[in-house]
This record gives sequence, structure tokens and C-alpha cells, in this order.
Amino acid sequence: MVGAAFACLLAEQGDEISIAVLDIREPAIFDAGADYGPRVSAISRASSSILKAAGVWKTILAARASPYREMCVWDSGHRIGAPGTVRFDAADIGEAELGHIVENDLIQHALIERLKHLDCVSLVCPARAAEIQATGRRASISLEDGSTLRARLVVGADGTGSPTREMLGIETRCQPYDQTAVVCHVSTERSHLQTAWQRFLPEGPVALLPLADGRSSVVWSTSPEEARRLTEIGTKEFLEELTHATEGALGRITGTGQRFAFPLRMQSARSYISGRAALIGDAAHTVHPLAGQGVNLGLLDAAALAEVVIDAKDSGRDPGDFRVLRRYERWRKAENLVAAHGIDAIGRLFRARGPVTGALRRAGAALVNETPLVKNEIVRRAMGISGDLPKFARPSEAWQKQA
Repeated sequence: MVGAAFACLLAEQGDEISIAVLDIREPAIFDAGADYGPRVSAISRASSSILKAAGVWKTILAARASPYREMCVWDSGHRIGAPGTVRFDAADIGEAELGHIVENDLIQHALIERLKHLDCVSLVCPARAAEIQATGRRASISLEDGSTLRARLVVGADGTGSPTREMLGIETRCQPYDQTAVVCHVSTERSHLQTAWQRFLPEGPVALLPLADGRSSVVWSTSPEEARRLTEIGTKEFLEELTHATEGALGRITGTGQRFAFPLRMQSARSYISGRAALIGDAAHTVHPLAGQGVNLGLLDAAALAEVVIDAKDSGRDPGDFRVLRRYERWRKAENLVAAHGIDAIGRLFRARGPVTGALRRAGAALVNETPLVKNEIVRRAMGISGDLPKFARPSEAWQKQA
């Protein structure tokens, strides 16, 4: 998804560039009449601007994207609505929504379909790289079928276990959370009211994210043992436990689709660049899903790298030059590390038990609730409408197409 977004951003700037997009599998067929895929993302305003610049946002909105206008956060030590509850409302900063909940499969499908219509893009799939040489005047990628591709820049956007990163010899720092996310889509007694709900439990947060068809997507982070149990118990028992875990925020949970489980960890590549290669998205960093920022951080990587490559091309410089790629690395690595450690700290604070941490949580909630400037800045940061943003992420940029 992030790699396809990067390719679209480059290709939309004109035909003076040649792009090959490699994938180990054929593009999946997206059926808008089928049930939602298991993975969804909370797409921020910055990310929707990036997807607009990539030429796909209108397509995504026309399919099944659900805006969410509020977010309600509370922990297991308080009842929902009690003083420890924090509500974020887009209306407080004069915005129509905080973001949109979109399934990852839809975003990927829209991007691939866009790439198919761009003359400067070649889709090479299924294909698997066997070796990458990223030094010299051109990088070379040797494929398992014996063919070779040469380019001035190689971009690895192949996920947490990135083969590209391994072939480049880039090491990672990895911190397992000893948590697994249970995900599914559920029906509820009451309307989700275009609100995202998140409750922090001792073993991890549980979130209800509003879907366009009236259901909610569940992301329940817990211990691996508990996650295994939650995916194996009967439907009736699971619905009862989820209703209890969410404190009946939407009334009873009345139905569920298939349950899936994904292990969680925080991971960061020690370097985002090597020779004529750069890493973006989960290949460069992985964060906890509690803040819903994983895909947003990856799309910001894509937008930042596209910006520095386009700037280099426009000024006659080599897009694979170390100084060009170093600009991208300095920009995004610092931002991503701050985000990852901030998300990790929030998770640890809410998982910790005891009077001191409880007092800290209450004080933090009170500060946010009683200080509009603090609360509104948190909202703006989460939406991606403040901070050091790439130009493709800025909603007000005049160059943006209405796409």
C-alpha cells in the first residue's frame, strides 16, 4: 500500500520518470459487494491529502470509507463518561471530521488500479527479488526468474519482515510487546454515531472503529494467550466478553464476523537508506496500533521521499544520491521515532497498575479535558494538520488535484 502510494505520487508528476513496481503476488481482486477485509486504518487528514495527490481519494470515498467525527478514550479504572474520560471532537477545531476508517484492501486496490493507467509505470508481478546491489551508478535487482532490473533508486516497502531490508544488510531494533491484536467486525445494539471508542484495559486497549455499513471494526490488544482464547471461544461467549470489555459503549455486541489475530511489536530499522536504496512504511518502522498511526506514518514516509526525489529531479540531481536520500532519512526517522516511543509510553502508562500511575492517568486526562489548547493541539497532530508535513500531506496546497 505505502509503496504503491509512493509510485503514484511520483508518476502523477509527469512521464519523465520510469517506475517498476514489484510484488511477490498478483494484485488481489477487490469486491465491493463482499464483506470488509480484516484490517482497517484510521486515515488522517494528512493521509487523505496524500491519497488525493496520488489520484485515488475520490475512488476510496465513493466505495466505503466511514468518517469519524469524535473519539472517546477511557480506562478500566473509570466508568465511561466519568472525569477520567477524554473526548476529542473535530468540531472543536472547526473541522468536519477527525479522519476516515478505511479497509486496507480498498486503499491498496485503488492505488494499484491507478498505477495500471499510468504510462510511466510497469507492474512486475508476481516477481521476487533474489539479490539487490544498491551501489554504483545504477542499482540492480536480480529476480528469481533470472532477469535483472536497473534503476537509480530502489525503494523497499515490503512490510515488517522486509526482504529488501535484509538484502541491503540493514539491521533493526525490535521490541516485542508480548501482545496480540484480535480483529473482527461486529454489529452493535446502538449506532456508533461516527465515533471511535477506545478503552484501556490492564492487558491492552480495545477499540471500536466505525464502519460505513453501520458496524464497527474491533482491534483488541491483549496477551498472546488471551488472544488465542478469544479467537477460539464460541460466538456467544465472545460477544458477551467484548460487550463487557467495551463497557457497553454501543450497547450489546450482537454479532461478529470471523476473528483474526496478529502479533504486535515495535520495530525500527537502524538506517532508512543504504546506497541507492531507501525504506518506507513498515519496512522502516512498526508501531503499536493503539493510536491508529501505522499506515499514516507510512504514507508520510512515501510523501516525504517523493518530495525529495522530485526536488532532486527538478534541480538536475541524481535521485539516488546519498545527500538526497539522507534528507529523507533525517526528516522521517526523527518523526517516526518520536511517534513510536510516544505511542509506546502511552501504552505502558495505561497498562501499569498502582496508585501512582493511576494518579498520573487522572492528572493527564484532567489536563487534556481542562486545557482546550492542549486538547486541540493533540487533535491537530493526530489529524496531520500541524507539524513538519511533506507538501503532499498539506490539504491547503494549491497544486492538489481534486482526485
